[in-house]
Amino acid sequence: MSPAATVHWISHPEVEIEPGREITRWRLSPRAIARMRAAAALPELAGIASVWASTETKAIEGAGLLAGALGLGVGVHPGLGENDRSATGYLPREEFEQVADAFFARPHDSVRGWERAADAQARVLAAVEAVLAAAPPGDVAIVAHGGVGALLLAALSGRPISRGLDQPGQGCRYAFGRADRALRHGWVALPEA
Repeated sequence: MSPAATVHWISHPEVEIEPGREITRWRLSPRAIARMRAAAALPELAGIASVWASTETKAIEGAGLLAGALGLGVGVHPGLGENDRSATGYLPREEFEQVADAFFARPHDSVRGWERAADAQARVLAAVEAVLAAAPPGDVAIVAHGGVGALLLAALSGRPISRGLDQPGQGCRYAFGRADRALRHGWVALPEA
């Protein structure tokens, strides 16, 4: 494996909010589809050798757009899923933000029945290790979610779990070294089409 190989963590862009549908089955919005297509044309993503996603519809759709543009298939790993929020299901934006703040602020507590941040962090770390062990040599793209992406970012940078490490908006990416797990750059927004 090349010491220069890079892992690109990409959080899915905007979704079509459907309060009556399970959150894990929400789909990408038309804007998100256009943004993923624009991201697939970025020169820094041109060398990707494999694309992976969580089992959630929005991540699989995003990964499919990227993989299709690169002539690749999509691998799926259930451990890459967003923190489990099924205890509350859909929450209106303001309420969601308050619960998310508490999720990051109290990583060893289950906030309103959500998966604990510490547990979600351990899960996503193990999933990334499994993906990188299974992926062919070269650059890897993981299309997943912002919350667990922030938890992974905390671990990679040796910092405590904090909402301050969360993505600045839906549809962002960061990169780290495949061999050394050293952060190459922090969150950058995906381009607009």
